[in-house]
Amino acid sequence: MSFVENFPCFSIVLCMAAGILSTPMKARQAKRMTMGVVALVTILSLATLLHVLSTGQSFVYTMGRYPAPWGNEIRAGVLEALLATVFSLVMLCSLAGGMDHVFRDIAENRINLYFILVDLLLSSLLAIIYTNDLFTAYVFVEINTIAACGMIMIRRSGRSLIAATRYMVMSLIGSGLFLIGLAMLYDVTGHLLMENAHEAMIRLALAGEYHTPLLVIISFITVGLAIKSGLYPFHSWMPDAYGYSTISSSSILSSLVSKSYIVLLIKIFYRVIGFDNIISSKIVNILFVFGLIGMVMGSVSAIMAKDIYRMIAYSSIAQIGYVYMGIGLGTEAGMVAAIFHILTHAITKSLLFLSAKGLNDVSGRKKVFRALQGAAFRNPLSGAAFLVGSLSMVGIPMLAGFISKFLFATAAMGAAPGKVLITLVVLAVSTILNAIYFLHTVIRIYTPTGEPTGARAHISAGAAVSLFCLILLNFAMGLLSQPITDLIQAGIETFG
Repeated sequence: MSFVENFPCFSIVLCMAAGILSTPMKARQAKRMTMGVVALVTILSLATLLHVLSTGQSFVYTMGRYPAPWGNEIRAGVLEALLATVFSLVMLCSLAGGMDHVFRDIAENRINLYFILVDLLLSSLLAIIYTNDLFTAYVFVEINTIAACGMIMIRRSGRSLIAATRYMVMSLIGSGLFLIGLAMLYDVTGHLLMENAHEAMIRLALAGEYHTPLLVIISFITVGLAIKSGLYPFHSWMPDAYGYSTISSSSILSSLVSKSYIVLLIKIFYRVIGFDNIISSKIVNILFVFGLIGMVMGSVSAIMAKDIYRMIAYSSIAQIGYVYMGIGLGTEAGMVAAIFHILTHAITKSLLFLSAKGLNDVSGRKKVFRALQGAAFRNPLSGAAFLVGSLSMVGIPMLAGFISKFLFATAAMGAAPGKVLITLVVLAVSTILNAIYFLHTVIRIYTPTGEPTGARAHISAGAAVSLFCLILLNFAMGLLSQPITDLIQAGIETFG
């Protein structure tokens, strides 16, 4: 076994160890520990990606050297390594870009707790991406939920406590349904390792046994993870959770946490149940319908929002709808588009939240659109970053969002006849709605107030570097999309 094949396990353990070691540390020591670990995990994830590309195949790391079906396994292929690399990099940018606000918004005696939660959150994200064991996935889903909830409520303001409570209630409902589905799956298959459960599912399907229980299992798992990821109409917790958290938390929650549940759902579809069984169960048609509704309703809610954070939060609902619509097409091209959009949304939403905070800081720390007029002149870098993020979400060429929408449109052409026209129409309507609320905000921040702008706002080095990196990543995904889609397609082919 190559030494690099230890890196996924090292990454998860490093994050968990950092959470433990940060407990007695002071705020700035915990900050240095966490930033160092996130940077190191990004490097390890990139090394893992290069390794699987060089070998051309995935690998399995057996935890404790206990063989299947008794042991626990980590499985890393092109898709897992790509997701881990992008997620780690986005978390690094989100933390660096919002670091000043972490120390400003959170009481000093709780800052080290914040970094403990970040460490645990990253460990759970990586474990969800890499694990080959269903119960391990559930355990880290719960760690993910608790850490995310703590990151929302750590400001201890009244609205953040309410937002955390709503988030926890919805997440627990989703977790409960997911756990019931896993328990039933274990009951009928006798396995928790994904490949072993998949083999049992194939035998049951060929024998025609447990048809109704399997349909119930698929439904519970799908609905549970859809609730946790914020698919419309299970989205009510998102605007407050994103709007009243410190900015790093908003960036991480919107960019990564919701997407991790969708990644787990895709893994279960391919690696446990089998995508052919998912299509025959018709569950993809339900996801397709709710994805389309979310694309429109999320955008309509964003248009009606009164402040910039809620507008970006409602936009996330629409973008999650895009992902589920792609999955619901029931084709490989649709899945490639959905995964590409997961990466696009991770990069762009972090860019939008970080830049919105920069605009907010030079507008009397007010979030309402009226107060943001001319903010791009007071903070040019944040203005430019918000412009790039907005144009990407609208789907302007050369940016990542354009490629996402192009892939969705192309995938729709190869879908079932009943899905082609409605997909193209809703894509067009959603794009128009995206343009209304994003370009309205861009026009607002670039409209002069008629008063002297004064000195330009000071922006920290961490925020400047983060915004610049996220802008470059957006252009890179827009201009170099073919290699990325090739990686995603290769990953899907070895995902099952």
